[in-house]
Amino acid sequence: MDKQAEFVLRTIEERDIRFVRLWFTDVLGTLKSVAIAPAELEGAFAEGIGFDGSAIEGFARVYESDMLVKPDPATFSLLPWRSEGPGVARMFCDILMPDGAPSYADPRYVLKRTLSKAADLGFTFYTHPEVEFYLFKDAPRPGVAPEPIDRYGYFDNAPNGVAHDFRRQAITMLEAMGISVEYSHHEGGPGQQEIDLRYADALTTADNLMAFRLVVQEVALEQGLYASFMPKPFTDHPGSGMHTHLSLFEGDRNAFFEPGAPYQLSKVARSFIAGLIVHAPEITAVTNQWVNSYKRLTGGAEAPAWICWGHNNRSALIRVPMYKPSKGNSTRIEFRSLDSACNPYLAFAVLLAAGLKGIEEGYELPAGAEDDVWSLTESERRAIGLKPLPLSLNQAIQAMERSELVAETLGEHVYDFFLRNKRAEWEEYRRQVTTWELDRYLPTL
Repeated sequence: MDKQAEFVLRTIEERDIRFVRLWFTDVLGTLKSVAIAPAELEGAFAEGIGFDGSAIEGFARVYESDMLVKPDPATFSLLPWRSEGPGVARMFCDILMPDGAPSYADPRYVLKRTLSKAADLGFTFYTHPEVEFYLFKDAPRPGVAPEPIDRYGYFDNAPNGVAHDFRRQAITMLEAMGISVEYSHHEGGPGQQEIDLRYADALTTADNLMAFRLVVQEVALEQGLYASFMPKPFTDHPGSGMHTHLSLFEGDRNAFFEPGAPYQLSKVARSFIAGLIVHAPEITAVTNQWVNSYKRLTGGAEAPAWICWGHNNRSALIRVPMYKPSKGNSTRIEFRSLDSACNPYLAFAVLLAAGLKGIEEGYELPAGAEDDVWSLTESERRAIGLKPLPLSLNQAIQAMERSELVAETLGEHVYDFFLRNKRAEWEEYRRQVTTWELDRYLPTL
């Protein structure tokens, strides 16, 4: 048994932990949990805990359903919102087949596999997400419009204190779990919040995001509120995205930084950005996986709809933040289309794969867009060669179906299941008669 596992067992005994929750994620990004007694943990570290994989979205067919969850001791944390009664802890798990091989259906393994490819090229992949979400006064009810907790906007210092209290408690809980927070503030929409996690390697960030969403929802319920990461809950207010800063390191050196180069961007950084631009349409079904995601992307505001990059340009899909002298290691790019409701393991995997493809193939970076892309006319966009992101989940599915890159990155099983599930979601959506249609057509047709 390794030292981390020994530390976990010792901590559980010293802290009188009675329940250990083993967390993992299905292909669609839903957090799953099974609780075990501390006495079972040593066996779980050694061999894993068996479960029926056919009951989990995208994991296995009925005739090959036996699977194992094996906890990763490096992810051990106490759950701070269980203040009464016996102590509770959690660990993220890897999903294994009965013979101990990694499961082809495990999103965490999909990301690990892509990170290994980056490591073979000498790179470590770091991410820093800015997570947006809405707070509502009540849980959703059919036919009832959601009511935000306030009517404040971007950076407003709301005097009623509800948003302040919520963010303070959520951040306190996150930090108690070892999840560092960099910034928090009121976002542009009524009741909309943003909490930014500190830079970390991509696997740690993905784990942290899964915990983050649960903490936010737990704190909201505790305060009599409801939190939602739905990409676009309101027609006339901004959607909730997850602008994510990306960088590659070679050891302690930022591989994106080159002193004296344009915007201080190295050849590695320029090819990485070019890879994201070339492959953006085919990865969008993963980074924006819901029908509602495309209401945000085509809705204006700060949501990107056109495939381009720009220096400090918040209307571009990829923004290169302003360079800070003497801080070369902070050189990074910001990918702005991501949903805060995506599966972070799969999303980070396809982003990294697209960037690495650009590096390996030596893609050339096109000219950047310095204008507000939203303010340009259609003819002006065409004149400078801008292409749109997919306009709907259906278009994104079609682009993904043609993608060797996404198929290779996700693996055959996850790729096929994901496409089947998204096609079914689109077909179900297409059949719906919406309130907009009834209001517009019923009185006149």
